[in-house]
Amino acid sequence: MRCGSLEWFPITPADKPFRAPGHMQTAYPDFRHYTARDYGNRVGAWRFLDALAKAGATASFAINAAVAERYPELVAAVLAGGHEVIAHSTDMNGTIDATLPIEAERALIAETRDRLQACGISPDGWLSIARSQSSATPDLLAEAGYRFCCDWVNDELPYRFRNGLINLPLNHELSDRQIVTVQQQSADSWAQSLEDAFDWLAAEAASSGGGRMLPIHVTPYIMGLPYRIAAFERLLARLAAREACWFARGGAIVDAFVAQETK
Repeated sequence: MRCGSLEWFPITPADKPFRAPGHMQTAYPDFRHYTARDYGNRVGAWRFLDALAKAGATASFAINAAVAERYPELVAAVLAGGHEVIAHSTDMNGTIDATLPIEAERALIAETRDRLQACGISPDGWLSIARSQSSATPDLLAEAGYRFCCDWVNDELPYRFRNGLINLPLNHELSDRQIVTVQQQSADSWAQSLEDAFDWLAAEAASSGGGRMLPIHVTPYIMGLPYRIAAFERLLARLAAREACWFARGGAIVDAFVAQETK
């Protein structure tokens, strides 16, 4: 599973219930960080689409409702490439935690769905900002008609909540944000970590049966820069050459999981 996050950061952070990772950092108006984030949607995301096309791969794109409204040509290109849209809140002020009243959270989830649907998108999946939920989030997502979420990271295979919602673990330890921006490692080091993980998981799956998920979570304003995108392209090409590799959108993985449940 490959997931690219297409995000719009308002130039004024809400900070309630918390400030999203990657949000504005210096005094208002923080044009430096605002335009750096905007670069991802104007330039970096298009490089992602080109890289995926070269590898013959489709992906899941977690998209803020505001991105669908502000960059309709980008969303159209995502869909035209055979990729999938996962709901990613309204914008990067749309965070969730236990301090958010349940009705406010329900309204946030509904607003995200309604604004995406107004743009012609009806996503099956949800990714919370920073993967942060309240204790009510799984029930509210099921209530809103979502089939799966990607917030809980405690496995390498999908599993089902009691309410029927499926969790599709999206590991954050191997994300470009964690390895490149937090740990300050190179893009090549990030790519090598993913290849190492692939080798281990493929061997584990071969010895014990079944499959394993290796999410590749990338951010266009991080990995889409001209001195990093080649590492992403090389990684996709190397994985595409592996017999054990299946590039799959989140919804396709969920479909395979459900099919296994019914056997």
